[in-house]
Amino acid sequence: MEFSDPKVQLQIAYLLGGSMVVVNFALLYQSRMSSVINAFAIHATILGLAVAWQANVQNAPNLYITAAIALVFKALALPAALHYVVRKLNVHRTVEMVFGTGLTMMAGVALVGLAVMIMQPVTQHSGALVTIDLIFAMAVLFLGVLMMITRRNAVTQVIGFMAMENGLILAAVGVHGMPLVVEISVALAVLVAFIVFGLFLFRIRERFYSLDVRYLDPDSRIPQ
Repeated sequence: MEFSDPKVQLQIAYLLGGSMVVVNFALLYQSRMSSVINAFAIHATILGLAVAWQANVQNAPNLYITAAIALVFKALALPAALHYVVRKLNVHRTVEMVFGTGLTMMAGVALVGLAVMIMQPVTQHSGALVTIDLIFAMAVLFLGVLMMITRRNAVTQVIGFMAMENGLILAAVGVHGMPLVVEISVALAVLVAFIVFGLFLFRIRERFYSLDVRYLDPDSRIPQ
């Protein structure tokens, strides 16, 4: 297989981008907290591979740093830390959903179709590689937002936010790549975000004895 062949480059980019979308649906489907965290680790791993592939295609060595950041911080460190938070706070291990799984999955399929409808006209004068990358990135972004909307638990909403951020990174590296300063900013943003989310989760647990975001509504009547 000749990796410099444009058709091969396109097929591999298609495989990696499509895999991220599939794992996004796995995130929406999971009903156990540990499974959601493990699925996010797979999502971040595929992101790292996709960024590394873009580094190879674009001949941009600086993108390998972004791939390493995704693999080390998002695929390894963050999932391990989230598993620790779940155990430390004794978080309810079953994922609470706003809507049923079937309705959520149907909404996800509709959002993927919307991503195609939005990005195809915008990228019609771009190359096929850029078009595919941006379509998948937009789909990942939409599915991350959907996860944040349809999950009650703060931990799963944090994972939805980070999955959405993965889509933004995929879009950024697929067009022109990211300079080193942006890569460092991504690493710092991930670190700061996790610290803030960690403090946020601990404060919710301390104040309301639960991570169910419904307790943040002053008008809620959830039995204690």
